[in-house]
Amino acid sequence: MALDKHQIAQLIARELQDGFYVNLGIGIPTLVANYIPEGMEVVLQSENGLLGMGPFPFEGEEDADLINAGKQTITTVPGSAFFDSAVSFGMIRSGKVDLTVLGAMEVAENGDIANWKVPGKMVKGMGGAMDLVASAKNIIVAMQHTDKAGRSKLLPACTLPITGLKCVKKVVTDLGVFNITPEGFECIEYAQGVSLDEIKAKTAGKLIISNQVKEISL
Repeated sequence: MALDKHQIAQLIARELQDGFYVNLGIGIPTLVANYIPEGMEVVLQSENGLLGMGPFPFEGEEDADLINAGKQTITTVPGSAFFDSAVSFGMIRSGKVDLTVLGAMEVAENGDIANWKVPGKMVKGMGGAMDLVASAKNIIVAMQHTDKAGRSKLLPACTLPITGLKCVKKVVTDLGVFNITPEGFECIEYAQGVSLDEIKAKTAGKLIISNQVKEISL
């Protein structure tokens, strides 16, 4: 059975380390905030001007003045700080962010990412995506393996406007976990009930299967 968005977030939360400064993109990445291991101190940064985000609020406890970059209501943790976007992007551009988790529409086998524009659709702009992919020390993508039409989103080369070049280190999809390597997408884990043959059929880019590939255990 393919992973749901919460399970994808749980898998990515395993990449967190104590003391990390982390930026979570819109969509599935925001859910990572709910799975920070107990006892681990991770500081979540939002490019709209917040350092120290907590988990999503429970229904009825939302504060409309506390939002992340995706305009979702959030909570804060003790010691959190608010500032303007200039300070926020100063943090990002100076390499202070240890890990960035982003959604994507396409990822290429060499680590290119396209996640901001679909031709013909109106968008307000790229937002902070280009700054994040250019400056973060580690970038992980969380997304569905295929689009709504069943077409692979793991490609030989991106067809949509590029956000960043050769910047993605790992991709976590509903089918498995993939490292970006010089040989292409390396499958290191696969979802329970999903066969490696299915993953091969749904991956358009170069795919290699790790010698230590294993079934995902959550």
